[in-house]
Amino acid sequence: MLLMIVGLAIFFLIHLVPTAPDLRRSLVERMGEGTYKIVFTVVSAVGLALIVYGYGKLYATPGKNPEIWSPPHAMRHATMLLMVLSAVLLAAAYIPSRIRTAVKHPMLAAVKLWALAHLLVRGDLASIILFGSFLAWAVYDRISVKQREALGPLGARPGGLGGDIAVILVGIGFYVVMLLWGHARLIGVPLVPGWN
Repeated sequence: MLLMIVGLAIFFLIHLVPTAPDLRRSLVERMGEGTYKIVFTVVSAVGLALIVYGYGKLYATPGKNPEIWSPPHAMRHATMLLMVLSAVLLAAAYIPSRIRTAVKHPMLAAVKLWALAHLLVRGDLASIILFGSFLAWAVYDRISVKQREALGPLGARPGGLGGDIAVILVGIGFYVVMLLWGHARLIGVPLVPGWN
């Protein structure tokens, strides 16, 4: 549990830097924009690696991860639907489209849906800490970007119908890959038996 919590602390602390514009500006002035981005990426990756490794160890070790509640099996269907929406919003964060313009910050919306979807089907302590933390961070960051009037990775680039189609196709394609192979390979939990 400690390894996952350390990873969460590292990941969220580095992601709090952009929410403090004066701190970010001061770091960029000292390091330069390129170095700042490299450090941000490396620290984020280290935090994420610790989260994934720590969570995987807890998931695979009986007795180390107590069950807090037992989600109803029917929640699985709601989770699958929320994950389709999350995958589409994730694609919208990187492809100019009317979907991105309407949602404003699709990456944060994707993280919120991803976290909520997993909280619906995982009742163990590690999952509640992991997905609850990401949900809380995404809510906080969404409030922060609204106050800072931050535009996200694409800035104000608008998109049209072609962008909308690309977002939907890329999002659904990513969802299908994760559903059939990715989740089993990356997380160690197959979602569709026989496809891993």
